Amino acid sequence: MTKQTLSFSRTDSAKFFKTLNSRVNNYFKENNIKRTGNWKLYIKSIIMFSLLIVPVVLILTIDLPVWAQILLMIIVGVGMAGVGMNVMHDANHGSFSSKKWVNKLMGSSIYILAGNDYNWKVQHNVLHHTYTNIQGHDEDIDAGRIIRFSEHTKWLRVHKYQKYYAFFLYGLLTANWAITTDFIQTYKYLKKKLAYGKMPHPATQWTKLIIGKIVYYTIWVVLPLSLGFAWWQVLIGFFIMHYTAGIILSVIFQLAHVMPNTEMPLPDQSGNMKNTWAIHQLFTTSNFSPKSWLVEFYTGGLNRQVEHHLFANISHIHYSKIAKIVKETAREFSLPYNEYKTFWTAVSEHYNQLKVLGEKPSFA
Repeated sequence: MTKQTLSFSRTDSAKFFKTLNSRVNNYFKENNIKRTGNWKLYIKSIIMFSLLIVPVVLILTIDLPVWAQILLMIIVGVGMAGVGMNVMHDANHGSFSSKKWVNKLMGSSIYILAGNDYNWKVQHNVLHHTYTNIQGHDEDIDAGRIIRFSEHTKWLRVHKYQKYYAFFLYGLLTANWAITTDFIQTYKYLKKKLAYGKMPHPATQWTKLIIGKIVYYTIWVVLPLSLGFAWWQVLIGFFIMHYTAGIILSVIFQLAHVMPNTEMPLPDQSGNMKNTWAIHQLFTTSNFSPKSWLVEFYTGGLNRQVEHHLFANISHIHYSKIAKIVKETAREFSLPYNEYKTFWTAVSEHYNQLKVLGEKPSFA
């Protein structure tokens, strides 16, 4: 991340976000409903946790053939991603429940994904949601040297082939959390004094991180080893679980921001952004599969990233309803509302964007 301080424009003569916010607030007031989760979210949470836990119990307690164990570990990975998108994500945005302790408890499910709540909140809630698609500030578009997500990233020869290997590398996301990412982020964020809410004491954060990793590896590695599974079986199962969850989460993330219809704006030399924060979100974010019940159910509403970025404090259970308000208001103010009709159309367009970004720039 750069040390440059950014400022979004405060000039919105048309009053877009004020109008939109008023309309969304009226929707909840007129329908007498809370902005947080409801029984639909709680039932879905049980389903996602079941996908995660039940297959593990079956593997540990029943003598199953290898093919069945592999299939069940894939389902565990699907459950991991499902818990992350439907439970952890809402909870760490404070929208799972109106009760803080419930949000804190459900937000702790990040540890099941081998992550850490402090790191996640800084990277996602602070950096990504504030500085969406801004090079040097939004770490979600920083894939190191191996993948080029932005035209502002230095081009390397290897990027010519990223259209072939990027999707394979996406599967390593949560495995990286488990092994290295959390330690690197904790060191960096504490040093820069970054926090979402109260700044944790460094000793407390390091202790929490290390204990979390010990408990995580005890459950997923030590326990199966103690029950008689060979080390190579545990390693393969661990990899299958993480690779499945990693590729699901990575693809969903990229379909929201690394697309032909999303922009990667830069600040001027003084650190000023052209648009207000809310309008910036419209230019840098995209939806997909708005009419697919299954996609919306499983992804925790992350197929409606436009609504999520504008109203992260509202549970994804309500996105399909407020989407109509957001879309109509954006059109009324002649602002973009980026959207792809299907999941596979969005995947295809993301692939095309990887191909474009992999080409050698004319000025290079």
